[in-house]
Amino acid sequence: MTAGQGALRGQAEQWMRAALEQASIARAAGEVPVGAVIVKDGRVIATGRNAPIGAHDPTAHAEIVALRAAASAVGNYRLDGCELYVTLEPCAMCSGAMMHARLARVVYGAADPKTGAAGSVVNLFENPQLNHQTQIKGGVLADECALQLSDFFRERRQEHQMTATPLRDDAVRTPDANFENLTGYPWAPHYVSDMPSLAGLRMHYVDEGGDVQNEKAFTWLCLHGNPAWSYLYRKMIPLFLAAGHRVVAPDLIGFGKSDKPKKDSTHHFNWHRQILLEFIERHDLRNVVLVVQDWGGLLGLTLPMAAPDRYRALLVMNTALGTGTVPLSPGFLAWREMCAKNPDFDVARLFARGNAHMSTVECAAYNAPFPDRGHRAALRTFPAMVPEFADSEGADVSRDALKFWSEQWAGQSLMAVGMQDPVLGLPVMQGLQKIIKGCPPPLQLAEAGHFVQEHGEQVALAALAAFTRS
Repeated sequence: MTAGQGALRGQAEQWMRAALEQASIARAAGEVPVGAVIVKDGRVIATGRNAPIGAHDPTAHAEIVALRAAASAVGNYRLDGCELYVTLEPCAMCSGAMMHARLARVVYGAADPKTGAAGSVVNLFENPQLNHQTQIKGGVLADECALQLSDFFRERRQEHQMTATPLRDDAVRTPDANFENLTGYPWAPHYVSDMPSLAGLRMHYVDEGGDVQNEKAFTWLCLHGNPAWSYLYRKMIPLFLAAGHRVVAPDLIGFGKSDKPKKDSTHHFNWHRQILLEFIERHDLRNVVLVVQDWGGLLGLTLPMAAPDRYRALLVMNTALGTGTVPLSPGFLAWREMCAKNPDFDVARLFARGNAHMSTVECAAYNAPFPDRGHRAALRTFPAMVPEFADSEGADVSRDALKFWSEQWAGQSLMAVGMQDPVLGLPVMQGLQKIIKGCPPPLQLAEAGHFVQEHGEQVALAALAAFTRS
């Protein structure tokens, strides 16, 4: 590239960034984010942004708005010597108006494969029969322009999902207001309701980093336990994303932002397991690092044997396999008894008691999904669902999983143990370590309790170092 070409490219990017600013204003107003500027003699003489919705005007595309403003500025509908910069390839209407205005050049950012009239669908600018030929150039800051559009439409799809899924009569849905402005949890919600086992219930999940084009990138599938939800992984998710990976963190039905059946009897081990199997298949998760703790492990450790090729590694924290062949720990029995006697226990207080470093607002976030007793069926049911005997539901599949982990597992493993956990602490985890083929000695976190993820930065960094080693 010559010095002159570099200067021209720099100028084009400068004006395209001005157009992107207009697109951002359109987005804030609820319009499709397309922006335009018109430049003459090295300065912007007019700007435009999409406004069909607000103006009730089907012609109020960014380019048309800018053309009207420029014509008014120069006092002539002919815009000789002017250049128009727009973030999206013009449609047929706007292309026609540009040629009528006698623009010298049109520069656009992202291509529009559905309605683009500058080469994607048709190219009106190349018609030799027209008495004016306008130069056309595409692809300037194309990625930035396309990302702004894709983010907008992704948010629209999510909003549609949130309002389009009716609530079943036998379930409740925590109000969105309960989840506003949660500390350290900025991620947009995603929902799925069309999996067979859900039968119309709406399941929430975090899904970040999916646009990363990296064959070596992992999908970190983060499964929470009881009485937590995906908020539990807020300290680990940013580190996985910063390393260029994807993170998927679902809320089990009955928890977090997912729908909550009213009846305790709805919840069963095999049902929740089947939902997770369908979720993984539905989203075609591959290159998975399975991240589990508490019930995330009781259920999650039974998943890889169903499709081993999907999994690359295991990060396991304070959990167990419920085979029904080993007595439940005294700590767990005490926990189960407490839950039975105090079904409305304060979840925030539970987290505060075991995590002195957590702020009051962080602890309160764990209460957000459960505003009243009607939202707490899963919290009441899960302690009793842990397979205790050989014929308990889930015990048989857990025994199959034990055999898988001890004989067939070929991926990498890392174990982290919260040493202050009275329920599933070091003795339980050392027993699990012996089962998992190739699992190294556990990383011991002296200050961490049952909810190891509240010290998750250290665990995440250790996992990244262990699993991404060349």
